[in-house]
Amino acid sequence: MDSNNKQANKHQDDTPQAPNDVPSALNSMDALSQYLKTTAGAREGRAIPPLERWHPEQVTDMDLVIKANGEWWHEGGQMTRESLVSLFATILWKEENQGKTEYFLKTPVQKIRIQVEDAPLLINDVGIVEEAGQRWLEFTTTTGDVVRLDDEHKIVLKAYNPNIPDKHAESQPHSDHAQASSAQDNNAQNAKDHQQQAAEQQIRPYMHVRQGLMALIGRNTFYHLAEIGELTEQNGETILTLQSGGQSYQLSMP
Repeated sequence: MDSNNKQANKHQDDTPQAPNDVPSALNSMDALSQYLKTTAGAREGRAIPPLERWHPEQVTDMDLVIKANGEWWHEGGQMTRESLVSLFATILWKEENQGKTEYFLKTPVQKIRIQVEDAPLLINDVGIVEEAGQRWLEFTTTTGDVVRLDDEHKIVLKAYNPNIPDKHAESQPHSDHAQASSAQDNNAQNAKDHQQQAAEQQIRPYMHVRQGLMALIGRNTFYHLAEIGELTEQNGETILTLQSGGQSYQLSMP
């Protein structure tokens, strides 16, 4: 239903599976950027390349982090060129390995592992569009994906817990008395950390976009969504009902 996925399917066969001129190493920002800009000309608009058809054996790492607020940071500095971030977002790839979620920038010859603090995409706009007599809720990410609320792209509410570093995994005292005292201190601090974690726990709204990638719905966008929908009380809970494509979707508000 979303326009990006339609474009991707339409032009998928026209996109080479493994171009012969791909460099053997793309783990530098400049090399990857140059490669993507060159191959983007083979795709209309912002069509997503056929990542599922690429099976590179080479895996490397890049010091690139997608922050929980949607910002992209490379080697300790924020990436401020929106066009470059949007370009890199077209090759975002997610894998589940032994119960662990990993994210990559995927090319025909290489998977470049990156870090994602929360969701790899961020939705910052929602509006109502009409098509063939149907009204749809249409969402746009900061990197150019456009999706509509339907059975394949539902909104879910999930808890987000920021990571709290272990401040006490340092050298242990040697004496029995010191060890006992340290254990008590650690227990007290652990209890405090658990309380802090519970206090900081946030319930956030997310939406599936493409190929298993989720997008966080930004706070202002979600407020706008609540204004578009209908709020009712059911059994002591506030329910947000949204209409899209002739279907009704309900969320239990936190």
